[in-house]
Amino acid sequence: MQFKHCTLEIDGPVAVLRMDHQEVMNAVSLDMLGGLSEALDEIEARKAEVRCVVLTGAGRAFCTGANLQGRNQQQKPGRSNAGAALETGFHPFLRRVRNLHCPLVTAVNGPAAGAGMSFALMGDMILAARSAYFLQAFRRIGLVPDCGSTWLLPRLVGKARAIELSLMGERLPAEKALEWGLINRVYDDAVLMEEAMKLARELANGPTVALSLIRKLYWDSPENSFEDQLNLEFQSQRTAGATEDFREGVTAFLEKRPAKFTGK
Repeated sequence: MQFKHCTLEIDGPVAVLRMDHQEVMNAVSLDMLGGLSEALDEIEARKAEVRCVVLTGAGRAFCTGANLQGRNQQQKPGRSNAGAALETGFHPFLRRVRNLHCPLVTAVNGPAAGAGMSFALMGDMILAARSAYFLQAFRRIGLVPDCGSTWLLPRLVGKARAIELSLMGERLPAEKALEWGLINRVYDDAVLMEEAMKLARELANGPTVALSLIRKLYWDSPENSFEDQLNLEFQSQRTAGATEDFREGVTAFLEKRPAKFTGK
């Protein structure tokens, strides 16, 4: 399925959402955000069918941040609102990604810069090609990090490294990002998508309700007290325990066979 500057492919229980504006290395425009939103509409309409989403980029880049082409370079300081697109376009998309009903795998096939780095880090499992790199590019154009990066980065790599990435604006190679614990796995470029799909199918064949609750628990954890998190675990466990997948999991365990989860 073709949307504005993005494509959606449904491969069994896996949806592959690919940013596709290769002329600008998949830099994000409001048009692309509109296309991504429509693609998410399609995914939500197929909620019973789609049990894992893979987000990646077409061509040689994952996403190089906001598309700056066509902006009026003659605007004077104080006359433009550089944050307007965040409220109208980027933030609604990021919130929808956070609240997906199933796991999200990001396959970082090339540069992930600025907002593109944030998109990559939204993944529950973050896979990167060996040639990929991550870049907090904002300081290069006189802006501050956005798209949630100042929330995500210190929680993933700590305050010192988060600030260094943002103040210095230096490339972080995939191998170093793995060493820092920023991402989960690195693969040779040629096999990245193959490995991403293998992982996505494994997740898609899992207990979807429980996996969705797991991702919510970890998203909510940084803002909760210990008592709040205990209560959220209790509520989530009660929900998971009422699923058919829980009954199947226990039965399969007792019968010493692999479980056949249906996502219900």
